[in-house]
Amino acid sequence: MAEHVAPQCFGSAGTQNTGTQNAGAEKAAGSASAPVLAAGIRDFTFHDAHAPALKDAAVSVAPGSFTAILGASGSGKSTLGRLLAGWLPPGGHGTLAGYLELSGTRLEFVGGTGDPRIDPAQWGRHVGFVPQDPAAVLSTVRATVAEELAFGLENTGMDRGSMKAAVDNTAGLLGLDGILARDPARLSGGQLRRLAIGCAIIAGPPVLVMDEPFASLDAAGSAGLAALVRNLVKRGTAVVILSQAVEPLLLEAGTWLVLEGGTLTAGGPPSFFGPGSGRLPRAIRRLVAPPASLPSSVATSSRPKQGEPATLELQGLSFGYQEAPVSRRARRRRDPVRRPLVLQDVHLAVHPGEIVAVTGPNGAGKSTLLRHFNGLMRPTAGTVLVRGSDIAGAPVGTTAASVGLVFQHPRDQLFERTVLGEVGFGLERLVGPAMAAERAVRALQAVGLADAAREHPAELPASAQRLLALATVLARRPAVLALDEPTVALDGAGLAMLDAAVRSAAEAGAAVVLVTHELGYARAAAHRILSLDGGRLVPA
Repeated sequence: MAEHVAPQCFGSAGTQNTGTQNAGAEKAAGSASAPVLAAGIRDFTFHDAHAPALKDAAVSVAPGSFTAILGASGSGKSTLGRLLAGWLPPGGHGTLAGYLELSGTRLEFVGGTGDPRIDPAQWGRHVGFVPQDPAAVLSTVRATVAEELAFGLENTGMDRGSMKAAVDNTAGLLGLDGILARDPARLSGGQLRRLAIGCAIIAGPPVLVMDEPFASLDAAGSAGLAALVRNLVKRGTAVVILSQAVEPLLLEAGTWLVLEGGTLTAGGPPSFFGPGSGRLPRAIRRLVAPPASLPSSVATSSRPKQGEPATLELQGLSFGYQEAPVSRRARRRRDPVRRPLVLQDVHLAVHPGEIVAVTGPNGAGKSTLLRHFNGLMRPTAGTVLVRGSDIAGAPVGTTAASVGLVFQHPRDQLFERTVLGEVGFGLERLVGPAMAAERAVRALQAVGLADAAREHPAELPASAQRLLALATVLARRPAVLALDEPTVALDGAGLAMLDAAVRSAAEAGAAVVLVTHELGYARAAAHRILSLDGGRLVPA
């Protein structure tokens, strides 16, 4: 990876030139204890917001340190992460009173038009950032995973040989070496997150900030990320992880900081926040132990109706993408290269009231499987039956009335201007105006978003967006409920809402299929757990 380079300039003065370089911090930068990244936030308020998103929040990280910032949904942790990474420059998005400091250079902000301006390109060379939405780091103009990894290096003028070596090295660290020629748009959620991490670390920045980096990762990906973090810290990189859950790796952090209501309320080593200390908010999940807020098994309160015909049935389902990219020579021979089947002879029957969890490694085809349920994808071979009817040839909109699919990325299905409008979209044509209004309100109540009915979906926290996407499906009361990674970005309160909604749908007779890497939740919620690997669906 690239060698660490001392920063030259991270910002420029505004019209009143109030930005200053802190001489004391600059002098201290040569000492081992000097922070490589720090922030003292008295107040950060988004434009047009009624209250500060952050207040009284101070963060300081030294080279080679490992810090975890823990906060429930809406606590402000993603906002803090973006400020630390230079992704939320004051002025363009909101007003900041306080300071940001990087390797001894301090920028002071007073919340006025004369505040200094951060140079995002310069800042980004020294602070690698992985946002909660990994797609946000991609260029969208690169055709392969390898090109995405190399994109940032190209901008530095690195020679081709060194660039290729850096790409190969980074891909090996993150398990991407087998998919370097893959189109980034075809990656699974976990593969996409690993690519985003690779883009953040490939240039070797002195600081790495990651927001919910374990989301969507399978067991191998989580273990690989943990090993990567340990190696980076050992080499002197300062690592900051923002999370709404206590992942096992976070127990190795030197410092935990707790964010509540936009304010840092507590800090110390992990032992300071042990069970019974009361210092960790209840909404922050401890993934190192079984989720205490969930029932031991849904089966104790509800059993699937096995005597009834299956609501959803897959018969010999197989699927493969039509054609892989081919060389010019192959095109001249007219000899297309076929990709291996993603799904192979899959059989599945889900009965009314049954909850089935599907697990499997990143890239196994779990999301592809779900998209066959409502016809978004059509099988290469085999049949999909919903309520006993073959959906082949049926319009997707028609099938969607019976099959509700919640995508892995909520942004893919949210487009209205208000939360209530999102849930009510299309309901009137389905059940009439009066019933549509009632169902929309009840669906929002079911996921805890009734008070947010007039808000814009894009302004909700990631967890609330996921619950909103669930509400849009629940309002239609589908016969089949398909959920793709529904626990991602949910804190303890959000997980309880999800669990209650899933159990309620099953008790009302829906057949539920959920894809998840969170085995603790799968064991607590599902009647059956299946694994998809090598294209085949087998008991886990």
